[in-house]
Amino acid sequence: MDDLFGLVAGRFYRVEPRRRARAYVCGLLAPLADKNGWTLAEVAGDVTPDGMQRLLNAATWDADGVRDDLRSYAAEYLGERDGVLVVDETGFLKKGTKSAGVQRQYSGTAGRIENCQLGVFLAYATGKGRTLIDRELYLPKSWIADRERCREAAVPDDVDFATKTVLARQMLTRALEAGVPATWVTADEAYGNDYKFRTWLEGRRISYVVAVACNQTIPAVAGTSRADVLATHAPDDAWKRRSCGEGAKGPRLFDWAVASLPVYEDTTPPGWARWLLVRRSLTRNSKGEHELAYYLCCAPTGTTDDDLIRVAGARWAVEECFQTAKTEVGLDHYQVRRYDAWYRHITLAMLAHAYLSVTAAIAPKALAAASFRSRWERSSVSWHT
Repeated sequence: MDDLFGLVAGRFYRVEPRRRARAYVCGLLAPLADKNGWTLAEVAGDVTPDGMQRLLNAATWDADGVRDDLRSYAAEYLGERDGVLVVDETGFLKKGTKSAGVQRQYSGTAGRIENCQLGVFLAYATGKGRTLIDRELYLPKSWIADRERCREAAVPDDVDFATKTVLARQMLTRALEAGVPATWVTADEAYGNDYKFRTWLEGRRISYVVAVACNQTIPAVAGTSRADVLATHAPDDAWKRRSCGEGAKGPRLFDWAVASLPVYEDTTPPGWARWLLVRRSLTRNSKGEHELAYYLCCAPTGTTDDDLIRVAGARWAVEECFQTAKTEVGLDHYQVRRYDAWYRHITLAMLAHAYLSVTAAIAPKALAAASFRSRWERSSVSWHT
């Protein structure tokens, strides 16, 4: 902890907020059921939560700078050349209408439309560990159109509307320009379905495996088809049973099929190739059907099927990060309304999460474990057998 706060010390311009931030992070790491201003203040030995609230709402310090430092910290201790950057969002359920960005919107966390805020996050995953390294608060159009409401929530006047995929691109740009060792990007359908997002990745020469919907249009030699239609024509010997990573109950086993796709010469980097990756569950659902998931992939020629499967499985890393960050370090326990205060709490919670991830990675026990559709449709893609 001394080393970690030595790294971020320059982002706090006075000793009081620096000490308060350390106490805040230590409180987030403490075994508390609720991690709010009162409980964090109690752990720090304060009589009231005023100091903790001032840290988030009024004190002068650079939250984006702390984010940059924790990103470097994660890259130093968890970094590997073939690391994966994972984009995803999570919801924060909130009451009322005052909290920055709050409105009734779909929350994957709740699985339904709720009154909530949405944060878009970037996680970094390698064989050594995984942690959250960047964050952006999604502001709906209704908020941006109401500048008075924005000012009440301390949203700067120069903040414009940005889609979630645009926010993802901003975070990926920061990570890549900072030199985070990563070869891959993966994301769910909300991002994979956006062709502008995929084209942007190709323009940056970033390999990707992104989930797409079953009705996603797929280029083929004889024209185009849907992802699910193409999958029905995969021969039996195209399916390979592989694990895409370790889960809570052991290896995550699925049947996988990979098909080579034509390339777009105007966007695909020279020497790169495209694939359709299909994941099939081993068990059947209540309708007696295997559940399928589809991914579009783009990477240098010679990339193996196992590489694509590994990266597809890496997407679960961000879900694990959300779960542990919420349960262990109070990522969603905040009681703030201001735009800047949201970023401050989230950044400090991410710092605490990174501390846990790095500690686990470098502990002796962890090191010991680490050592050990018509005819043309059938022929329009080449399935790997």
